[in-house]
Parts: sequence; structure tokens; C-alpha cells
Amino acid sequence: MAAFALLVVAAPASADTGDEVPVGTRLAARTHPAVQLTSITYSGEVVVPSSQAKQAAWDQLTTEATQAVLAGKIPSDERSIAKFLFQRVAADVDRYLQPVGPERTVKAQVGGMCTGWWVTPDGYMVTGAHCVQMSDEELSQTFAQQALEKFNKQDAKDMINALRNFEADKEMIELVQQIYVTFNSTHLEIRGLQKSLSVLQSLPGGGVDKTAKEVPAELVSVGESYPGKDFALLKVNGQQNLPTVPLGDDADVQTGDTLYISGFPGLVTNTPWFSVESKLDPALTEGPYNAKRTTQEGVPYIQTQAPSYHGNSGGPVFSRAGKVVGMLIAGTVSENGEASENESFVLPVSIIKEKLNEKNVKPAASLTTTKYNEALDDFFQRHYKDALPKFREVQALFPSHPYVAKYITDSQQAISSGKDETPQPMWLWIAIGAGVLIVVGGGLLLLVLMRRRKKAPSSPQDQSPSPAYGGPYPGINGGGYPAQVGGGYDRQPVNGQVLPQGWQPQSLPPANGHQPGRTAGGYEAPRPRDYDSQLPGGGYDPQRPDGATQYVRPAPSPYGQQRPQATPGQGPADSNAPDVADLEREIAELRRQLQHRPPEA
Repeated sequence: MAAFALLVVAAPASADTGDEVPVGTRLAARTHPAVQLTSITYSGEVVVPSSQAKQAAWDQLTTEATQAVLAGKIPSDERSIAKFLFQRVAADVDRYLQPVGPERTVKAQVGGMCTGWWVTPDGYMVTGAHCVQMSDEELSQTFAQQALEKFNKQDAKDMINALRNFEADKEMIELVQQIYVTFNSTHLEIRGLQKSLSVLQSLPGGGVDKTAKEVPAELVSVGESYPGKDFALLKVNGQQNLPTVPLGDDADVQTGDTLYISGFPGLVTNTPWFSVESKLDPALTEGPYNAKRTTQEGVPYIQTQAPSYHGNSGGPVFSRAGKVVGMLIAGTVSENGEASENESFVLPVSIIKEKLNEKNVKPAASLTTTKYNEALDDFFQRHYKDALPKFREVQALFPSHPYVAKYITDSQQAISSGKDETPQPMWLWIAIGAGVLIVVGGGLLLLVLMRRRKKAPSSPQDQSPSPAYGGPYPGINGGGYPAQVGGGYDRQPVNGQVLPQGWQPQSLPPANGHQPGRTAGGYEAPRPRDYDSQLPGGGYDPQRPDGATQYVRPAPSPYGQQRPQATPGQGPADSNAPDVADLEREIAELRRQLQHRPPEA
């Protein structure tokens, strides 16, 4: 038990003994590899007509300006009159301007960026519907903003110059440009329009840096833009072992729970101040679940205070457990059109599952993600030696993994600097415990044997008599014979009975009512054929090769006296001869006494 207790105490605990890793840190590490920047691009030839003033409308407008001056409604200086005219035209452009030739054309390309995330290892990605398509009105506005800036500036300059000797300030220039922004965007025509969708991926081994490239994506399914079911499904072909994120359930979160939004805010991706590397790293924001809303179309949405921006659209929203509970779709917009970070709206995961089922797409965790998460668990517990081979396995499964190379480097540096806290394998602790048990058990066994040896008798007098070699044999009248060399003397049955040790027989009952070997009066022991009473030594001829044992009546002798010791120089054969003779004489005497015992009545 002591060894077992030692084993239990010595084995290290498997729980992390270091500082607790924040939920957001662990969640971002696990999910960011599956969150990608998506891009939608429209390209084509933009055609806009030239403009010409409608003379009648301009004449009437000039008259109105003169009357306003005479009535004192506006100052009479040239700048005030020009400002009055341009404000009236900007309020109703098509009343004062008309399209004419020649047409002006420019090749243009416009688009936007959103967030998407992998749901299967073979390339299915979820994002928002408004991230993959634009209405005609939205498309014209986007082209007008990004492709017509040159035309707008030139048209405004021509109108100001037509006023002759008019010195326009910045306010006046912006007012005139707004007139042509409206006119050109209204009469814009797009020819040869093409749309492409892509996912921004890194090259093998490149990580999240300037080597990232756009990979074409196919639009599989698209729903209705917000406030409808704002969902889209993309497919990137030729993919395997992609990192994925798991889907949860609507019931996983409720009012008051913290939600986590992952994505690419446009205020970072569209700014020239940040490096390409940092632009391609998702941002994680968090905030409380405020309420559940329903649009007029009957579509449920979650309201949350987790901050979001343009570009976050389509990004996954996670619960504390790291499972997707929704997708970011929209945010509130201020009066001047700027996005507000105070409120965001999330499409619940139940709608996402519904749309995936319509296309028979089954979300699945990839082996890359499983191994990566195992490696992260070890990494955050400072078990760098355990984490390192797992990170390398992830790199072999998915060479384009954007973060695993850095974790490999960090793990190697931590090991080199002595920060590793990887516990010894369990089999080693079992082997150590078994060794301790063996040592302790062996020591206890040795102690028991030593104690038994100390209690053992120290002299032969304490031992019971035994007929074995080396011990005395109890003879007649309590005497004893010296032990027979090479063997002992076993008790022989007499007339079918065994005599107890130390008992001197006087008589035995005859077998079957008579004494065998006699015709009358008594029992006479049969003599062997080689017996001769005239021979010296009591009738035994030691020269006969087949001679039987000689039986003689021995003279009284002190039974039990010690056998004479052999004198120096005598061999073992000299000391053994008297022992055999004495034994034979005792047997003969015993048989003689049995023969002369009178029969019992």
C-alpha cells in the first residue's frame, strides 16, 4: 500500500497548472484557420453620355434667380447667384440636363470583400447572400463611385468654365461635381458585365502574407439579401483537408450570453496603412446577446452588441464553446451612412443548416482540424514536446495552413528555452510504480525469512527422533541403535501389526488360531538353507556369495551408546561394518522373542 500511495503521488496531474487561457484566445486559435477573406468582382465597359443643358429650363431658372435678387432673397454678387443656380439644378438634374453624344466609355472593375468560412474539408464555404451578388441599383452606384470619378470631375470643370470669369471655391466645385455624379450614374450603361467570386488563400508554406492568392469559387446556392435569409454557399474545387468549424444549435445561446464574431473589417482591409500580412488576419470581437428579433418577412435574427464593420459580413458567430451559432449579416447605420458598431444582426445557425440540407451538404470536421485542436490543447498547457509532432502532422495534412508554421517555431523555441512542461508518459510512471512494488515486496520477504531463521532450534536435542540417516533409532527397552550408514531402519510389521517405537513385544496372537512353522508347542523360526551351526561366527558363512543374513542371539549390550569414532587413518568402510552387524543381531533377537511368546487364551 505504501508503494501504491507513492505511485499516485508521483504521477503528475493532467490538468493545466499554468495560467488560464482566455476563452477568446483559445477560440480564435481554433477557428481562425477556417475563416477566409472572400472577394466579389464585377468587370465590364462603362458607357456614359455627354450632357447638354435644356435651354428652356435654364432660361426659366435664370429668370427665377433675377427675381430672387430683386426681392432681396439672395445677395446680388455673382457667387451667390451661381450658388442659387447650382443648388436648383442638383435638386432636379434631369430637368435641366439631357444626355447627348458622343458616348464616353471606360473599362472598369469594381467589387467588395466579405468573410466566409469552411464547413467541409473538400471546399464548401458559407457566407452572406449580399456578399456574392449585387442588385442593378447597387451595381450602378458602385460603378459610378469607383469608375466615373474621372468623368465627374471633368464635367464639373466644364460647367464652371462656361460661366466665364467665375472664381469657384471648394464648396462650389463639390456642388457642381455632385450634379454630374447624379447625372452620370443615372445614365450609366454597363456592357460586357462579368462577375467572379474568389477566396483569398495562402500559397503552400506561405502563411498569411503577401504570397496569398485568389482562388476561384463557384456559387452553389444563394438566398435573399437582408432582411431575408441572407445566405450563400460557395464551392472551391480541388480542396482537401481544409480546416473547418463546427456548427452548434440555436439553443446553445440565449439572452445575456457572450457572442464572438470573427471576420475581416473593411476599415482594415481597405486602408493603405496596414501591411498585407495584417490585413489577412481575422479580427475577433465579442459582446452580449441582446435579443431575438424577427423581420417583416418572418426571418429570425439575433441582436448583439458585439462590434462589427463592413467586411465582417458573412463571418461566423461563435458561442463560448467554440461552435457556430449564427452568421453576421448586418449592422446599424448612422444618418450619414456610416456603420455603427453598437448593434449587429446575426442570422441563426438553424437557417444555415436548413440551407445546407437543401443542397445535401453535410458539415464535417476535417482531420486537419482535429489534429490541430489537439496540438493547441497541448500548446496552451505548455506541453510543447507533445504539441510539436502534432503540429508537424497538421502541416503534412494541409501544407497551406496559415498558422501552423508559426506554432511549430514557437514550440521549438519554448523547448529550447526550457519552458516545456510535458509530463512523463503514463507507462513510465506505471513501470516506476511496479519497480517500487517489487523492491518493497522483496525487502519484506527477506525480512520474514531472516526472522524465521532466528527462531529455528540451535541443537539436535530439541528435535524429535527420526529414523532417517544421522538420527538415533529407538530400540528395545528404550535403547537405541546407531544410525545405519546410507539408510535408516523402518518399522517392520510383525504378524500383520506394526510395532510402535520403543515398545518391547512379549507375545503376539497367532495368525488364524495357530502358530505357523511349528507342529506343536511353539514357533520356530525357519532357518535359511545356508545356515550351519558348526561354522564360526554363529552359522553364517561370509564366503557364500548368496548367503543369507546370519541371526544370532546377541550378548547384552548398552543400546543407545554412541557409535565408536573412526580412528585417524581409517576410511568410511571400516566404520560402517559394525553398524550392519549390530542391526542384524537385533533383528534376530526380536524374531527369537516373538517365536517363544506363548499364545493368548
